[in-house]
Amino acid sequence: MFRRTLTTRITTTTVALAALAALGGCADEVSSSSTDGGGGGGKGAKVKIMVGGIDKVIYLPAMLAQRLGYFKDEGLNIELLSEPAGIDATTSLVAGNVQGVVGFYDHTLDLQTKGKQVESVVQLAQTPGEVEIVSNKAAADLKSPKDFSGKKLGVTGLGSSTDFLTKYLGVHDGVSTDKFTNVAVGAGQTFISALQKGSIDGGMTTDPTVAQILDKKIGKVLIDMRTPEGSRRALGGLYPSSSLYMNTDWVNSHKETVQKLANAFVRTLKWMSSHSAKEIAAKMPSDYAQGGEGLYAQAIDSTLPMFTKDGTMPAEGPATVQRVLKSFNPNLKNATIDLKKTYTTEFTSKAK
Repeated sequence: MFRRTLTTRITTTTVALAALAALGGCADEVSSSSTDGGGGGGKGAKVKIMVGGIDKVIYLPAMLAQRLGYFKDEGLNIELLSEPAGIDATTSLVAGNVQGVVGFYDHTLDLQTKGKQVESVVQLAQTPGEVEIVSNKAAADLKSPKDFSGKKLGVTGLGSSTDFLTKYLGVHDGVSTDKFTNVAVGAGQTFISALQKGSIDGGMTTDPTVAQILDKKIGKVLIDMRTPEGSRRALGGLYPSSSLYMNTDWVNSHKETVQKLANAFVRTLKWMSSHSAKEIAAKMPSDYAQGGEGLYAQAIDSTLPMFTKDGTMPAEGPATVQRVLKSFNPNLKNATIDLKKTYTTEFTSKAK
């Protein structure tokens, strides 16, 4: 059954690496069984995958693959874990506590500047799937990123992809990052509560949180990046986001297992592309539909355009991500990034 436990927010990589060995069991354990803990290629191979918010629609393929039995069909024993923000999931990977992360592709570029070689092996999404929301109270003064100055804006975590994208939107519209404050408020009910209480003027979040905010009529959509069109308007191109990324060394030494993972995820994406949002919602755990089954299906329907159909990286995507990150991230501004090392199509091209 599902267990919900509090995770310790890690604010610096140094602290994270020192503490994670002791805290590895603090994440939400979504599903678990035990056989081969080494992640080998044999039947029942055990692989731990950390998801940057297991109940977020943007990461839906991870749990859906489990529910459809596609991991089992490949002879894999997958343990899905959850952290509230992508940056925490990435920290777990760097610390060696998990073999893979379902999170945003942009972390692979950021990690390369820190000497960590990580690559996307299945590209689940071609757009961020994120929405910039503004509270009703702040809507009169916050009509676009040009109005970010002096505002408190919610993000899942500092150093997360929502943090990255919020900073880009501000800088792109002439507001430097020191003019506004990003506040770590998580997602779901913690984000909604912060919006209602006025702790934030707006913020970046995903479905089903977006659907709940609109249903409660406590906020409005400022920027919608759930569709390819929305991504191009806001970011100037497709922005590959949700992906399965792993340490390159692990990928190279466990190719049979990685191929099985790619098979399961690509099969899931193809299933999603041929089924309705209502049918997809029916396969997911019932407690994911916190706003009700109808609202949850609506949230999935709004987000479906973000997903790829075959797990392949969009050709223009990596360059868009690099341009966005360089605009505000001092680590990347003058860094030389080898984009070809941040993703691979080797496994999705062979997926069954």
